[in-house]
Amino acid sequence: MRVVSLVPSLTEAVALTRPEVLVGATDWCTHPAGLDVARVGGSKYPDLARVLALRPDLVLLNEEENRRADADALLAAGVPVRVTFPRTVPEALTELADLAGALGATAEPDWLVAARRAWAALPEPGALRRAVVPVWRRPWVVLGSRTFAGDVLRRLGVANLYAEDAERYPRPDLAELRARRPELVVLPDEPYRFTADDGPESFPGVPCALVSGRHLTWYGPSLAEAPALLAAQLAQPG
Repeated sequence: MRVVSLVPSLTEAVALTRPEVLVGATDWCTHPAGLDVARVGGSKYPDLARVLALRPDLVLLNEEENRRADADALLAAGVPVRVTFPRTVPEALTELADLAGALGATAEPDWLVAARRAWAALPEPGALRRAVVPVWRRPWVVLGSRTFAGDVLRRLGVANLYAEDAERYPRPDLAELRARRPELVVLPDEPYRFTADDGPESFPGVPCALVSGRHLTWYGPSLAEAPALLAAQLAQPG
């Protein structure tokens, strides 16, 4: 089997499960460290000619990260694709188990077993902290409804104030964000790299937690360490 992954989360999952089948990945696939496979451009605009030149038996995509046009083009070229789109932690664990099986793994990989245990060990959250979760600024974009990251945060005791919005990624202005009176602002370091000097100053008087974007939004081996790491980051807002 020859696999090309256009999703960083899944690149890491394949590399730690069946590394010998992974022949290509995007320029944004940064994990595991030292990954040595052919690069095929970005997730949104991959070089399909380079993908096809690798003669893949399967290309991995995500409904949100990748374009439907690229999936259609691969299918038209006779290349099977596998499209993921988890909106909750359980959905991610199920899709990852299915992927491991499709790759020919005879048992769930250790990282997936560890991820199941880590999330199952979390206690039911008590009172939830009301939060806004920007993922971009200029313009401001926040987590809205039915997002994987929103489910991750809820399981860690954080209620997304835009969880019932009609859009998955609303674009409120800063005045509206402040008007929601959040008890917490969660600032990930990707896709926009919020830092202590870029983000918290927009929410004076409100605790701001800088968190790992990879552990908040990726659904792969990082799920095993995400609960403990994110819980620690959320407990120490600036």
